[in-house]
Amino acid sequence: MITYVYWITVITLAFGVLFVFGHKVEEWKIASIAAVSILVIGFVAYHFHFQQLFVKRYGGVMTVKVPEGEVHIAATWKDDNLWIENYNPQTNTCHFREYSRGNLLQGEVTIKNCNPLLQKLPELQLKP
Repeated sequence: MITYVYWITVITLAFGVLFVFGHKVEEWKIASIAAVSILVIGFVAYHFHFQQLFVKRYGGVMTVKVPEGEVHIAATWKDDNLWIENYNPQTNTCHFREYSRGNLLQGEVTIKNCNPLLQKLPELQLKP
């Protein structure tokens, strides 16, 4: 919900500037540049700062795609960054991937010989 409010605010502000400077003051070139600047700044601010903050703190909207051939296991937050754990059955590895703001500084941890889908080991089974 907060994500939609953010975008409605940014778009309304851009059209407001376009209306005031373009229609009322008759400065269409300045109005166009200002409106495009507001949209670009709004997009960059959302993508590099607000997206994960909105999702974590205010129930925003975010989509993360699981890579082909992997099975999703878990997701957790560390500060304002999202960490997602996936399992690749072909290579028997677990991958922890960080989705940081703007996806600039993404960390990844790979655990080899990981088999989280194995429910019970033969030596750990309880006998009735």
